[in-house]
Amino acid sequence: MTGVRGIVFDEDAARDIERRLLADGYAVTVARERFAGEDDDEAHPWAIQTDAPPVALELLLDAHDGWLEEAPAAADLPEQPVTPLPLPDAPRRRHR
Repeated sequence: MTGVRGIVFDEDAARDIERRLLADGYAVTVARERFAGEDDDEAHPWAIQTDAPPVALELLLDAHDGWLEEAPAAADLPEQPVTPLPLPDAPRRRHR
């Protein structure tokens, strides 16, 4: 699913946001956000992935002390690697 992600630390807050977005007709998935190398999931935050507009999710996240993570749009990603600019071959001359 493409769209935006929201992060909250409370499962009740994540489920409340999920219910609100589902009631508005948006697709929503809620999952535990894993930290790299961590086995204990007690302190892991909850990730909410949705196709709702970012402003709709952001308003709900603000009410539950969460934050918004926007996925980069496909148009924002470069299609080809950018070639570097040519570097000067000698130092700049300040005085003549």
